Amino acid sequence: MLHKKMAHFCRTIPVTGAGAAALFLGVTVCMLSGVIAAGANSPGLSHGANVGPAEKVAKPVSDDSVRSQAKAAENFQTVKMRVTAYCPCEKCCGRYADGVTACGHKIQPGDYFVAADRIFAFGAEMIIPGYNGDKAVEVLDRGGAIRGNRLDVFFHSHQEALNWGVKYLDVKVRQTVHGK
Repeated sequence: MLHKKMAHFCRTIPVTGAGAAALFLGVTVCMLSGVIAAGANSPGLSHGANVGPAEKVAKPVSDDSVRSQAKAAENFQTVKMRVTAYCPCEKCCGRYADGVTACGHKIQPGDYFVAADRIFAFGAEMIIPGYNGDKAVEVLDRGGAIRGNRLDVFFHSHQEALNWGVKYLDVKVRQTVHGK
């Protein structure tokens, strides 16, 4: 069992990407003397524990790095979504093709954002694979056909939107906290 003083440093975090198999099993990450020790549900891990073949030990990292990585992993949830694209033209936006999004954002060159259902607050952050260099974008718009787990990614030209097509992707979503 973990020493009681060490228990507050331990937390189960979701793993995506290359560690997706570990996500299914759950991965326990513990801060032990500046070293992260991880293993599939390893409740018996202690100060002098030998790390077996199913467990990995990473090189030493700083406390701040561990905290920021754990916080980022906790805040994002992965959601399977149908992702289409649009641009500010009349074909895509109809009578709302005025260059202003539903939240009042005036579209500028270089903008990247998404239109999402009302279940996602304006300002919620999303990471869509293959869009904006896989960097987080905000929900700044709504769409008539955008309901549930559907998204429209914004492009500046109609051709770019057409080239995107329809994709079913695992989107990372972080809802905003009101007042921040």
